[in-house]
Amino acid sequence: MLSNTFAAGPTPDTVRTADGKILTAPQGWALLPPGDAALTRRVKLAGDHWIVQEKKGRRVFSKGIWAPATTIDRIRTELGAERATEAYAKRQQADKRRRDRAQAEYVEGFFGAVLAFLDFHPRHADLAQRLARAVTEHATPVGRGTVARTKRIPVEQRAEAAVIAWMRHQTTAYDSMTIPRVRGRRREVRRLLARRSHELLSRYRQGESAQAACHLQRALKRI
Repeated sequence: MLSNTFAAGPTPDTVRTADGKILTAPQGWALLPPGDAALTRRVKLAGDHWIVQEKKGRRVFSKGIWAPATTIDRIRTELGAERATEAYAKRQQADKRRRDRAQAEYVEGFFGAVLAFLDFHPRHADLAQRLARAVTEHATPVGRGTVARTKRIPVEQRAEAAVIAWMRHQTTAYDSMTIPRVRGRRREVRRLLARRSHELLSRYRQGESAQAACHLQRALKRI
């Protein structure tokens, strides 16, 4: 079985190898775009194929797979017939209910983790609830790609990172900043803003009176 991973080439029918070599897709092959996970998975298992990916920063995005057009057409037809059955529809409904339950449980668990991280003084309990809900609603939707969806770090760390990320975008001028394209500069700015966010949160943990001009209070009023 021929299976390799490439970057997209300079023309629609080409790919680029890791060492920069340009390859043309074999005659009779077609590019199956991403979007149908089941179809893609079965085409990969069926035989020879080329995986096309694009890397942006630390993330890798699928650009589809090249495979024999006859293989793609055959599997698409087989999958379409399977999806037309009543058994498949019932299985899909059951899977959706299971995913919805799991998502609801994760959202509430994450909300609790955010509240625990905030740990505001009782006099600011309402503020903590509103902030935790805002952060949770932003960070937990499936497919959002936020730190809250990763399983590589404990949920406590995910909660902290999600709060600091939310505050960076909602309570600072980060999104409108002009940051020099110098290696490490953006990371430095993010660390500085994170430190300020931690200082602000610390004041609410200690029970200090809320300031009318507090960026956090103002951000929560906007949503």
